[in-house]
Amino acid sequence: MRPTAKDLAEAAGLSLATVDRVLNDRPNVSAGAVRKVNEAIERIGFFRNPAAVVLARNKLYRFRFVLPSKGDQYLLELLQRVREASQTLKSELTEITVDQIPTDDPHQLSRHLASIEHEEVDGVAVMAPESPQVRDALSRLMLRGIHLVQFLSGQEKLETADFVGVDNFAAGATAGKIIGRFLGREVGKIMIVAETMVARDSIERRRGFDSIINQQFPHLTNLPSLETYGDERRAAAIIRQVMEHNPDIRAAYVMSPESRVPVTAIRQRMDAQKIVIVVHERTPFSEEALRNDQIDTIIAQDPGHAVRSAIRIMRARTDEREPIASQEKIRIEVLLKENL
Repeated sequence: MRPTAKDLAEAAGLSLATVDRVLNDRPNVSAGAVRKVNEAIERIGFFRNPAAVVLARNKLYRFRFVLPSKGDQYLLELLQRVREASQTLKSELTEITVDQIPTDDPHQLSRHLASIEHEEVDGVAVMAPESPQVRDALSRLMLRGIHLVQFLSGQEKLETADFVGVDNFAAGATAGKIIGRFLGREVGKIMIVAETMVARDSIERRRGFDSIINQQFPHLTNLPSLETYGDERRAAAIIRQVMEHNPDIRAAYVMSPESRVPVTAIRQRMDAQKIVIVVHERTPFSEEALRNDQIDTIIAQDPGHAVRSAIRIMRARTDEREPIASQEKIRIEVLLKENL
């Protein structure tokens, strides 16, 4: 059986009340007692039950996700993962809420962030494009004592904030390597599609992609980035125009997490099996397209891992602990039909 707090007290040579004060960070404990308890924990393999610790402290953790109000399947996937975490963590006195705000309006978003008070929440995870207004609002959020996680989207890293997400430069470089290898020595152009190039994640992915293609595959030409703004009609029109004027397109790289609109537009103009298509994020659409050979590769980050990581980080900061960096590292996953 696991060692109990009573076993720990006996091993440390202290009273159960003293051990309880040490375990729950209560005052009036000497440094010597803390040292003895920690040494005994290592010696007997004592394991602290997180739920019991929370109950002992009688503390409610209050965390909030600020997510876009507009999106496609990837946004729905994130919302589902937040709901799952919310249900799971209720027993650990953790309350998780979601605000969905139009993130394409930096003024409205910054006003919303300004309205969040420390009395309401302990930590906030924000998924939004970078802008001066949002950056200032996030800084003021932290000044009010709220722990901040910059979540998935490309924002300038604030000094005292945490970030959850992949290295977007590396993700773009991975896409470049895959397309270059798939095309081999075939000469041609690559169409690059983004929802918006205002977002830092798109900029970083484009930089990483260009660095690989330009250095390692100079026989391939990267076309200027196309911005769809998530609009199906616009996507269909600009992709049709580019494909009509560039019949030598041999590959397409979709940088945004929502690939349904651009891939559908490409398929309307060309047999998708005749060109290499690489997209980001695993969604019901991209998974089906991969199974049916309509795309070649998905570069993904696990949304469930990202949500759980953001929560663990906010909880650690609330408890004045350092998060475990290796546990919170979000890996770049390369999915093919064969390993889906």
